[in-house]
Amino acid sequence: MIVRTAVAEAFVALGANLEDPVKQVRQALSELDAIKRTRVLAASSMYRTAPVGYADQPDFINAVAKLQTGLSPRELLDALHVIESRHGRRRSMRNAPRTLDLDLLLYGTLVMREEELTLPHPRMHERAFVLMPLAEIAPDVPVPGQAPLSRLLAQVDRSGVEKLDAA
Repeated sequence: MIVRTAVAEAFVALGANLEDPVKQVRQALSELDAIKRTRVLAASSMYRTAPVGYADQPDFINAVAKLQTGLSPRELLDALHVIESRHGRRRSMRNAPRTLDLDLLLYGTLVMREEELTLPHPRMHERAFVLMPLAEIAPDVPVPGQAPLSRLLAQVDRSGVEKLDAA
């Protein structure tokens, strides 16, 4: 008997602003591709972003990755936390500087609300540093419970977000 595992398309936001953030994001992309039953299908350009909330910190480097995964949303989130820990991520205060931040944005068209996981990500529609790289690699991806991605992007303030040249 062959047991088939359902495969889902998921999107993960990557961000860092400490300890060579470009290197942190590049390394994390390769680590995402190494998660069991998961592979990176696409990665956006990197974007330099002014900090949100707590402003007295360095700019962030942000990107979005499109994944194909056989993991459940919870298993994928756990794998993201393991990668963050390997990069020295410490959760001190909201919007604090960080070596690496990995947020599960979308998992197919799943809508869920649990204590540690809400899908789609509850603030993604407010963040140009998420929407711009997401639109770059998946302009037609549905964002359940929200307007089309193109409209979300048109409504968000893009100031402070700059696409970096490929390096």
